[in-house]
Amino acid sequence: MPVIDPLYVASGFGVGLLVGMTGVGGGSLMTPLLILLFGIHPSTAVGTDLLYAAATKAGGSVVHNLARSIHWPAVIRLASGSIPASILTLLILWQLDLRGDAARSLVNVVLAFALMLTAASLIFRKALLEALGRRMEQLDERAIARATVLVGIALGVLVSISSVGAGAVGVTALLLLYPRLPMARIVGSDIAHAVPLTLIAGIGHWAMGAIDWPLMGVLLMGSLPGIVIGSYFATRVPEAALRLLLAVTLIAVAGKLASGEWSWATSLAGAVAQSTQH
Repeated sequence: MPVIDPLYVASGFGVGLLVGMTGVGGGSLMTPLLILLFGIHPSTAVGTDLLYAAATKAGGSVVHNLARSIHWPAVIRLASGSIPASILTLLILWQLDLRGDAARSLVNVVLAFALMLTAASLIFRKALLEALGRRMEQLDERAIARATVLVGIALGVLVSISSVGAGAVGVTALLLLYPRLPMARIVGSDIAHAVPLTLIAGIGHWAMGAIDWPLMGVLLMGSLPGIVIGSYFATRVPEAALRLLLAVTLIAVAGKLASGEWSWATSLAGAVAQSTQH
């Protein structure tokens, strides 16, 4: 592709705009866009988006840290689960060969699942918090710490395979586990945790040759101004309607990704069997 493709810049801008307005992680929008619209290989789309996310969220993390809106105990607990889980997941992906059909199918299916989870967290977050909020408030500190590590493990696996999960899903989990924290500290903690996770997962994909550097540069060129403009309009757009529209879009995209991938388990089993023979 050309070094600067206006369509990629426009796509980056559109994703940045939505991220700025809704707070949903860019991976849930950018990765399926690259796969479905531009025909990028799933593993390359995931790897490129992971480093793209690390770059964009690093700036956000610095801003939140300066504003003292990061709850570091929660970040450390999440990372103590997500980082080892990410490394283990990357080792498994390396054994499968990211360019193979089994890995392609695995990424598509996990991505579809992560998108459905993100959509559910957007639609049902309020009801979930109302139903479980009081019960979660009764947990002691040790139980909260253990649950946070387990959430980190789940996010480490999801993000390393699909690049999705560290946005709306992470925020919903933190809201349940730390109901007394203000929303700004919840968001800041989620962003701070996403930086090392996406960086390590992105480096792992880079080591396996699944990064398109020119593509990432062009996407950043569009998305950074998009995030700024989207953040400005965030308070001027009906949030409930926008989140519902985004959730419906994610469900439709997940369905598209999952269709035609029902044979993924057979391909995956064959790849595992082949790798164990070597």
